[in-house]
Amino acid sequence: MDVIRTDCLVIGAGLAGSAYALHAARAGLDVQLLSMGGPCEANSDWAQGGIIYDTSTQLDLLAVDIMAASDGTANPIAVEQLVQEGPVAVRELLLDELNVEFDRYKGGELEFTREGGHSKRRIIHAKDLTGHAILSSVAACVDATLHITRQTGSVAIDLLTLSHNTDRPADRYAPLTCFGAYVLMEDSSEPVAIVARKTVLATGGLGQIFQHSTNRPGAIGHGVAMAYRVGARLIDLEYVQFHPTAFYGKNAPRFLITEALRGEGALLINGLGENFVDVVHQSGSLAPRDIVSRAIHQEMVASGEPCVYLDPGALEPDFIRERFPFIYRRCLEHGVDISQEPIPVVPAAHYSCGGVHTDLKGRSNVRHLNAIGETACTGLHGANRLAGTSLLECLAGARFTAMADIRDIGEMEFRLPEPRPWKSPRRDADPTLIHQDLNLVQQTMWNYAGIVRSERRLTRARRILLELREEVQSFYSDCRLNRKLIDLRNAVQTALLVVHAAALNPRSKGCHYVASDE
Repeated sequence: MDVIRTDCLVIGAGLAGSAYALHAARAGLDVQLLSMGGPCEANSDWAQGGIIYDTSTQLDLLAVDIMAASDGTANPIAVEQLVQEGPVAVRELLLDELNVEFDRYKGGELEFTREGGHSKRRIIHAKDLTGHAILSSVAACVDATLHITRQTGSVAIDLLTLSHNTDRPADRYAPLTCFGAYVLMEDSSEPVAIVARKTVLATGGLGQIFQHSTNRPGAIGHGVAMAYRVGARLIDLEYVQFHPTAFYGKNAPRFLITEALRGEGALLINGLGENFVDVVHQSGSLAPRDIVSRAIHQEMVASGEPCVYLDPGALEPDFIRERFPFIYRRCLEHGVDISQEPIPVVPAAHYSCGGVHTDLKGRSNVRHLNAIGETACTGLHGANRLAGTSLLECLAGARFTAMADIRDIGEMEFRLPEPRPWKSPRRDADPTLIHQDLNLVQQTMWNYAGIVRSERRLTRARRILLELREEVQSFYSDCRLNRKLIDLRNAVQTALLVVHAAALNPRSKGCHYVASDE
């Protein structure tokens, strides 16, 4: 088995992983940066609305909005760090160094918008492709930086720990310690081991364990599942945020309709043209996402209709085409001219507020195993995420985690043994079984552990998923690895963890809503 040795192994090349790689490499550390696809194939690239850049003297108002969106459950220390340090991270990397082309007024000042849950305009954006504008700039910088090796088309299989992956018996009694990962590289059927002083999980979200999601394919909680298998603490996994507005069309893919449309004045209506959200919350269509998603769900159940509508009728057609060109084009491809008619929308799984528990420096309870971005949970989002915080958290979390790791590598000694070789079976997995089993995971989670949950629904979901996990484990251990099989194994495990967390929490909070079985 081939072995690659490095200072930092970063699993995931979205905004969090890429920003971490930049900080670490600029300090002279060697970085292996893994991505399942190309440089911009990450959820970060699909972020539309924008990123918070609040430089006002009233930062306490942002903290209030984050806490309110979380239903009072966010970690105050994590909120304070983001509010105080977030503007510095945006200014230093995105504005001063990379000069990301955010929208500006004619005088050159940054243009701010507002999204749901915000008390003021404080979000900067690049049309409706903010994530792409940011990640493409950061990715180009990564590729021009020494000491970073980008491994595209690569997927981590399992983490290496002293407890599980060495041949020295005494290692079982050492503190739980990570020293890299087994990785399936592009165009290879045989795993390699990447041995690292620091291993960073930046694998993104888990939305694709649900039937309807705004996430990229493959976003099934890889980091959460791998961390669980080696004993990392997980937290708040029941808090899966459903975005209220994903495009709905027969035989059309679900794609995000940014909240910024509502921030500019678009309103949610039912099939009769009635504004049904105003009676639920004083902020109407700009209420926090969990409230709007449930209102849409309840409206669809009551009416029997498959969707509701987002009406941009108050906006000028030219403004819509100029401000939201990507959404305008995507909807037009599926027969909807949003400058002339309402957009059919449904809620879809969007963001995991929970994940691998870390401190504010990205450290998990497993030594030298860190998590950042959506994979991590510092408690910043509590039970529900405020719009515009995710990209900001990626930047700030990457910066603080990299700074801590740079210090550790300069001061600490690391035991980096030869990992136990991987033994590969020779039989190929049946792709039809893999596809069907992943569909079963997604349907089970959507029907029984989605926007509205109950004890009976969660019990049924757990029973189905436990049986499926046994089936998957039996043929996983007997088949040669490929990307789809790794996806399925991790999807089943992540789904079970979400269901388990939801079943343990009987209280409705934020985006975890529990209905009575009566």
